[in-house]
Amino acid sequence: MDFIKITAIICTDRLECLEQNLKKKGVRGVTVSKVKGYGEYTNFFGKDWLSANAKIEIFSIADRKDLIVSTIIECAHTGGSGDGIVAVESVESIYRIRTRDLVTADSI
Repeated sequence: MDFIKITAIICTDRLECLEQNLKKKGVRGVTVSKVKGYGEYTNFFGKDWLSANAKIEIFSIADRKDLIVSTIIECAHTGGSGDGIVAVESVESIYRIRTRDLVTADSI
C-alpha cells in the first residue's frame, strides 16, 4: 500500500470548516501548526510582510488523495489571493512510535 503526506497552507479563518469536513470524510488524524509567511499574498502593512496562516499535515493512503485534496480546496477556497496551497508527496513508510510497529493501511 502506498502512503502519502498532504501538506496545506491555508488562512486560519478557514481552519474550523476544514477540520469538521475532514472528520466527516473519515480522516483519522491531522497535525495543525500556526505558521507565518508570504507568497502570492504579501502583508505589506506588517513589519516583516508576513501573514499568519495554518499549516495542515495529513498522512494517508494514496487512494484517498483526491478526496482529501478536494476537501481542503473546497474549504479553503475564497477566490482571493492568499487562499493557500496544497502539496502531495510520497511516503516510503510510517512507524508508530508507541508500539514500534510499521503502520498498515487499515490503521491510518
